[in-house]
Amino acid sequence: MIKTVFFRAAINRVMPLCLLVLAGTSPAWAQNGKALTDAAKNNEWLTYGHDYAETRFSAMTQINDKNVNELGVAWSFNTSSFRGLEGTPLVHDGVIYATRPWSSVFALDARTGKVLWDYDPQVDKSMGWKACCDVVNRGVALYDGKVYVGAIDGRLIALDAKTGKELWSTLTVDQSRPYTITGAPRVVDGKVVIGNGGSELGVRGHVTAYDANTGKQAWRFWVVPGNPADGFENPDMEMAAKTWFGKWWEVGGGGASWDSMIYDPEAKLVYIGTGNGSPWSRELRSAGKGDNLFLSSIVALHVETGRVAWYYQTTPGDDWDFTAVQGLMQTELVIKGKVRKVIMQAPKNGFFYVLDRITGELLSAEPYANLTWATGISKETGKPIETKSARYKDAVSAVMPGPGGAHNWHPMSYSPLTGLVYLPTQQGSRFNYVVAPDYKYQPGKWNNGIVLGNSADLPKRPQTDYVPGIGPVNPTPGALLAWDPLTNKPRWQIDYPNAINGGTLSTAGNLVFQGTSDGHFIAYAADSGKKLWDINVGTAVVAPPITYELDGKQYISVLAGWGGATALFGVNPSGQYKAEGRLWTFMLGGDKNIVPVKGQALPALTAVPFNNDKAVLAKGSDLFGERCAMCHGRNAASGGAIKDLRYADPATYNIFQNIVREGAFAGLGMPNLGQYLNEAEADSIKQFILSKRADLMK
Repeated sequence: MIKTVFFRAAINRVMPLCLLVLAGTSPAWAQNGKALTDAAKNNEWLTYGHDYAETRFSAMTQINDKNVNELGVAWSFNTSSFRGLEGTPLVHDGVIYATRPWSSVFALDARTGKVLWDYDPQVDKSMGWKACCDVVNRGVALYDGKVYVGAIDGRLIALDAKTGKELWSTLTVDQSRPYTITGAPRVVDGKVVIGNGGSELGVRGHVTAYDANTGKQAWRFWVVPGNPADGFENPDMEMAAKTWFGKWWEVGGGGASWDSMIYDPEAKLVYIGTGNGSPWSRELRSAGKGDNLFLSSIVALHVETGRVAWYYQTTPGDDWDFTAVQGLMQTELVIKGKVRKVIMQAPKNGFFYVLDRITGELLSAEPYANLTWATGISKETGKPIETKSARYKDAVSAVMPGPGGAHNWHPMSYSPLTGLVYLPTQQGSRFNYVVAPDYKYQPGKWNNGIVLGNSADLPKRPQTDYVPGIGPVNPTPGALLAWDPLTNKPRWQIDYPNAINGGTLSTAGNLVFQGTSDGHFIAYAADSGKKLWDINVGTAVVAPPITYELDGKQYISVLAGWGGATALFGVNPSGQYKAEGRLWTFMLGGDKNIVPVKGQALPALTAVPFNNDKAVLAKGSDLFGERCAMCHGRNAASGGAIKDLRYADPATYNIFQNIVREGAFAGLGMPNLGQYLNEAEADSIKQFILSKRADLMK
């Protein structure tokens, strides 16, 4: 459904300078970071967000609102992957570079889809449990004849762009801690910058810059301070420590910056978005006090040193997993008659922020989605005005949005022609937050400090008062907003039946492209939201599309493959089970006889006896929620990306102890949980799974 809210000419905008300049890159590869190119006119896709501004806007017009319905398939490539595909492909010199789960990289002829090379970093799949939200990868970086990829196990790897041969590899994390890398690197000023994930399990987040030619570390920015007894790395950490209390360093503190990084080559500033606390609960993490810098913040770093130039914290003292790692974007806006160089973000917490990117001054922050945890942002302090029931020290607090956020990692795009940001949003139901009783840090599991999983603890706590929501959007599961950053209102909105949908691409052809979790790839008119083209590719499209031109032909490419956190916890909206992911590429006059991808058929079920003792099943339910649900779904109902344990061959249950406690399937990604579960506990999990199998047969 299209909701036209209002229409207004784009009169208060200027073409952003950062959109027109991609520093450090040239059509013949970057030359020591000195060459500049006009990225808006360049018909390649050279970096994660297309340009340093990360607007995901292309000036190409061959495919436009008048002829987009003539698109057909130019070619497609089967990735041989059944996990989530979230990457942004890059295109240079007729080659398209993309990634799969487990951090593998492949290079294809961008005209035909022919494989040129394929690189597998040989990740130890038993480490997959460290990835809270699937073993996905969001893409590579290109620079000076090299391709850079962050591996899920914490390595940063440089490959020869022509051959795929590994040139160097450096370990960026402490592998004794549950760090992962899922985000795409960025190359800025001759440095490769990479962050990491892991806050849910307990880490101290950091972002690190390495020399692009040698892999030698240039600087590291720690997101949160460490143990004061060990001393502070720099004055930034000493200042941040004043906003922390208790012994936060024992779990790690969190703040992992697993996605957003952009660069302003004129200001020489790298901007990063930072993650949630570890644990989530501030009561457990910091004695219920303090802003906890630099959690859930936008931080500007000097590119030469990694030291803080300025910061803005979107969610002080984060209690709800309201990360600020969602995509950052640069542009220029005329505000009150003055041209302002701005940075924009729509983080999880539901407010759309516009900041001066040179000074960090807050220019505006208004709700883009329904939310109940705050009533607004104070113009005096820049901090949220929290509702009395938002925090959950002694009671269950029902908060909107929940930890999935009103906007997650799926990239937004911006058109300087319409002046609109095309923002994928999700309107989840209220989430019940409650501090976990008798919480104690436990390695090898989620350490968010709240009740999560199948526990029945919620009814035992008092419920906070109901708080009406604020925000301009109707509570539909998902929506695409055309958001005006000057008026802080949507110009139009598309409602979706499902919450998780893909990132967006906008073009000068008056088009916005987006995929959906139920398997459609759609083009809308950028000015009005009118649907112009819609195809069914069979499986979920959660990745963002790109566009490029070769031999006078414009192409649109997108990865399709169901995965990510929702796929591990929930049902696949496309109805597929273990469907192979694919890279689709479209052009005008291409083949319109599209055959949608089909998943595997679920096997027929036969009865398997199990222990129906209520105490055993309750124990198994709780342990499954703690140890297994992050991959195999709540209540053992897989989302279709990996094995649904309820449908296992009966013989598999006979070796359950070997699988769970001895690592028999470690090569497939199933970790050895023997140090965390005894035989009786593992058996209770098995009985719980079998009870859910029996439920399917009723």
